[in-house]
Amino acid sequence: MRLAHISDPHFGTEEAPVRDALREDLLREAPDLVVLTGDITQRARQAQFRAARAFLDSLAPLPVLTLPGNHDLPLFDLFTRFTAPYRHYRRHICASLSPLWRGRRVAVVGVNSTRMLRHKHGELPAPLVEQVARQLAALGESFKVVALHHPLEIIEPSDRRNRVRGADAALAAWIAAGADLFLGGHIHLPYCVATGDGSRDALVLQAGTSMSTRRRNGRPNSYNLVRFVPIALRGAGEAGLRRIEIEERDHDARIGRFTIVTCREAVCTGSGWSLLSQGAVPLPG
Repeated sequence: MRLAHISDPHFGTEEAPVRDALREDLLREAPDLVVLTGDITQRARQAQFRAARAFLDSLAPLPVLTLPGNHDLPLFDLFTRFTAPYRHYRRHICASLSPLWRGRRVAVVGVNSTRMLRHKHGELPAPLVEQVARQLAALGESFKVVALHHPLEIIEPSDRRNRVRGADAALAAWIAAGADLFLGGHIHLPYCVATGDGSRDALVLQAGTSMSTRRRNGRPNSYNLVRFVPIALRGAGEAGLRRIEIEERDHDARIGRFTIVTCREAVCTGSGWSLLSQGAVPLPG
């Protein structure tokens, strides 16, 4: 099972060559699911949503799970923001703000971390955290993934204000309910970290901006390709372990393609997920 994690295309600021290269790479790799973690548009305008819809349609037959970001709520149209903030998103992208995808071994739970009264920052109220925890606990798939727009963990002190409100409570409840991997965007910075209280850890995977000119500190556009391996095959002593392999793919403007720049591998033992390796050489197989 493979999952492509893209985020923050910000249609209205997209670069056409990068957009087309992303489409080509996704269709070439043909993941089982594409997850888009928000900020689909730059200013929640209908023309931007239509452009996003055309891009998503061009990925057919790949299934796509989408979530709204703070940029997908109207900023200047205050009447729409306070009366029907998700109207354009629901009309053009997805009717559900909390989609669920279930495969043979992997389930992905979508969580809406945006709030009408918050211009930029996200929030996870206690009732929502409890609802998602119950949903996770009821799933029987080998791998449980939670996707949302705002980051649950940060690596740069300057991003402290961008971490979603209620992150600590959400991580504790959702990891206890069986979550293995959290997907996020918002800050246009790709990274992967293990998180938890030590008794059971999970992974937080962030994606950069997939095609927008709003690149952070000159970093290239990027997305993640995730492979879920239910049984490790590298040695008899590892039988029964679960593995996640993650490729960060960056857009190389010199050749007009997305290429693998970082490979990460994580393994799940009795205490949860641990990152084992990271390098610039593609993983075998």
